[in-house]
Amino acid sequence: MVSEFLIFTIAGFLAQIVDGALGMAYGVVSTTMLLTFGVPPAAASASVHAAEMFTTAASATSHVSHRNVDWKLFWRLAPAGIAGGVMGAYVLTAIDGAMLRPFVTIYLGLLGVYILFRAFRSRAPYREHGTAYVAPLGVAGGFVDAAGGGGWGPIVTSSLIGSGGAPRFVVGTVNTVEFFVTTAVSVAFLTALMTGHWDQADGIDRHLWSVAGLVVGGVLAAPLAGFVVRMIPAQRLMILVGSLVMALAAYQTWQLLT
Repeated sequence: MVSEFLIFTIAGFLAQIVDGALGMAYGVVSTTMLLTFGVPPAAASASVHAAEMFTTAASATSHVSHRNVDWKLFWRLAPAGIAGGVMGAYVLTAIDGAMLRPFVTIYLGLLGVYILFRAFRSRAPYREHGTAYVAPLGVAGGFVDAAGGGGWGPIVTSSLIGSGGAPRFVVGTVNTVEFFVTTAVSVAFLTALMTGHWDQADGIDRHLWSVAGLVVGGVLAAPLAGFVVRMIPAQRLMILVGSLVMALAAYQTWQLLT
């Protein structure tokens, strides 16, 4: 019990360091670990989103305090992300969210290559994204995040940076919006599980120490997020994001093939 708590605390800390700095990975890493320990998909996703309510709150506070948030982008992205997340939560309690993974994997692989291409090419002016682009992206990111047990950061952060967004403000804004998306998804999961789908949460009580470890580790690491993003140069941040996106795509491809 204690060893399980410590393992997940370390995993949550490391995952949140990466997530806070690069805008992705906490949900994917945490969900994968819970699934490995035998937690059902719907329960694993619900647990990670419950843990993220605490970690994203701390991370968002850090980004706001370090002025990494583009508030125009925030107000375009938040409502769409919440709507997509709620839809994804209800879909996961009815179908297997793994059906989405091959399509998400291909998308991430292509985005990773493109982000690295942009990082090494001649510097172009950063662009401000309009609602017509941000709203559908937010819906898609929230939906995949809930239905696939993670994906808000990989989908939204990589897409905005790949299409010309300033890395520092994209990472800060997407991480801040994630708190609201995660809270909405957690409420939707709880409602769905308590109104006819509670059987899908079978066994989660045996893994409460794992979830607690994710929360503690993530909260300890989250305050560092805003400082790290503020200090890393934009080009280096793009290289790190592109490399991580490609690594996630490669890992998911390996999972699909084994």
